[in-house]
Amino acid sequence: MQSPARELSRGLAENVEAVCKHYLSNGRRTGNYWIVGDVNNHAGRSLFVRLKGPLSGKGARGKWMDAASGERGDLLDLIAAREGYDSIGRALDEARRFLRAPRATPTERRNENSRECNTIALARKIWAASAPIAGTKAEAYLRARKISADLHDTRLRHHPALIYRESPNSPPRKLPALVAAVTNHRGEITGIHRTFLDPTRNAKASVASPRRALGVILGNGVRFGVIDDFAIIGEGIETVLSLKSVAPHLSMVAALSAAHLAAWRPPLNLRRLIIAADNDRTGRNAARKLADRAEATGIDVETIVSRGEDFNCDLRDSSLERLRRQLASSIP
Repeated sequence: MQSPARELSRGLAENVEAVCKHYLSNGRRTGNYWIVGDVNNHAGRSLFVRLKGPLSGKGARGKWMDAASGERGDLLDLIAAREGYDSIGRALDEARRFLRAPRATPTERRNENSRECNTIALARKIWAASAPIAGTKAEAYLRARKISADLHDTRLRHHPALIYRESPNSPPRKLPALVAAVTNHRGEITGIHRTFLDPTRNAKASVASPRRALGVILGNGVRFGVIDDFAIIGEGIETVLSLKSVAPHLSMVAALSAAHLAAWRPPLNLRRLIIAADNDRTGRNAARKLADRAEATGIDVETIVSRGEDFNCDLRDSSLERLRRQLASSIP
C-alpha cells in the first residue's frame, strides 16, 4: 500500500502542468519543461519543472530544480516551499485541496509521522557517526573561505566518507562532508545538512548537488549560540559564519535556503531580528516574507543585504576588517 505522500505526489505528477499553472503562474511552458524564476513565482528562467516522463523514478514528471539556488524536489516539496509551510502535513493538506481528495485519516497521519521520524532518525545516526570538526577537511574548507569564527562547540562536524548519489538509481560514491545539525527551538536535532567536499582540494565537490539536507528542515535551522531575545539569520552556513567572524558574541542561525529562510519560525521570546539577505531577487524576496511575518508578531526587524552574492563573497573579496566596517551600523 502506497503512503499518502507518495499517492499525492503521484496525483500531482499526473496533473503537473495544472499544478505549475496554479502555483507558478508567472512561468510558461517551454518544450517539456515549465520555466519560472524561483519557488516564489517570480518571472525568470532559473527554476524548471519536468512536464513529461514516468510518474516515478529517474526523469519523473514533476521533478524540479532551481539552477540558481540548487534547491530541488518533487511537487509536494514545491508546494511546501511556495506556500512557506513548516510541516509535511500542511503540504499534504494543500495537495489534497488542490486535487480535491479527502483529508487524511488518523491512520494516514500516523504513517506520515512515522516517515518523518525515520528521516530524523537517519539524520541523527549520520550526525552521531561524524567527528568533531577541529583539524578536519571540513574545517579546512571553511578556513579556505576566509572564515575565522571559532568552530569549536558548534553544530558542525566532519564525516570522512558519506555516501553520495547523483540520483536514486546512480551508483554510490563516498565523499568527505561538512555535516551540520539542524535543530528546533528546544535544541532537538530534526535533521542535518551535508556539504560534500572535494577529496583533494579545500572546496565543494564537483558534483551536481554538493549541498543536501535530510530530515525536517522547514522552520528550523543550524544554530550558532543560544537564541534568546535577539538573533541574526541568513541562508547559508558560510554566510552566517562570515557574520560570526565579525561578531562572535552574537547568536545566529543558518536557514539553509531562501525558501527555508522565508518559512523560519522565530521563537516566542524573540524581540529583535536581523535578516542577512543574499543579494539576489530570491534572497531579498525571502527576507521580505520573513520580515513581514516577524513584524506582525511585534518583532523589531532589520534587513541587511550583502554587496556581492552573499556575505561570504563579501568577506572573500575583501577582508574581515572591511566587512566589519560594512556592517558596523547594523551589527554591534
